[in-house]
Amino acid sequence: MASTLLLLKGISILPLGLRLQRYGRSSSALGLLTSVVGRAFLCTATDPTPKNVSNAAVTDDDLTKATPPFYSRTDHPDYRRWKLIEDEILKDIDSITLLTKDILHSNRYMDGERLTTEDEKAVVEKLLAYHPHSEDKIGCGLHFIMVDRHPQFRNSRCLFVVRTDGGWIDFSYQKCLRAYVRAKYPSYAEKFIREHFKRTST
Repeated sequence: MASTLLLLKGISILPLGLRLQRYGRSSSALGLLTSVVGRAFLCTATDPTPKNVSNAAVTDDDLTKATPPFYSRTDHPDYRRWKLIEDEILKDIDSITLLTKDILHSNRYMDGERLTTEDEKAVVEKLLAYHPHSEDKIGCGLHFIMVDRHPQFRNSRCLFVVRTDGGWIDFSYQKCLRAYVRAKYPSYAEKFIREHFKRTST
C-alpha cells in the first residue's frame, strides 16, 4: 500500500522534474527532491498515531480520586443536633399552637365572642406577651381577648385585643410564636422559622 502511494506521489512530481530539466537544473537536484518528498509522504502514510495522546487505561483508583465521597446528611453531627432542637421547639410550642388553632377554626367561639378566662390567660401569657409590638397592641389597657373576622381577609379569623377604652386591634399569633422562638432558641430560630412559618404575618 505504501509503495503504491509513493508511486502515485512520484507521478505527481514528474512535471516538476521536467520543468527543472527544461530550465537546466541538474538531475541530482531532481533525485534529491524526489527522495525527500517520498520519505515525507511515506512517514505520514505509515504513522497514523496522533501525537501527545495517552493510551493509559483509566483505573478504578482514578475514578475514586476524582469523585468525592458522599455522606448522607443524616450522619452529620450538626444535622442530628438540629433535628433534636427542632423536635424540642415543636414540643415547646405545640400546646399553645393547638389551642390557638382550636380557638380560631372550631365552633367553640362565635365571631366577636370573648375567650374564656382559661383560654385568655394562655393567649396573653404565651402569645401576646411575646408580640414585638405588644405594648402598642394593648395601648391604654387590656380589657379582654376576643376572636373575630380579620378586618381585611373576611374568610379568616384572628385574635383581637379589646382595650379598656372600647377600641380593639388584631394581632398575629404566628408573629408571637416567631418572637418567642427567637428569644428562647436564638441559634436555631431563623432556620426553624423558615421551615415552619411559611407566611409573613403582622
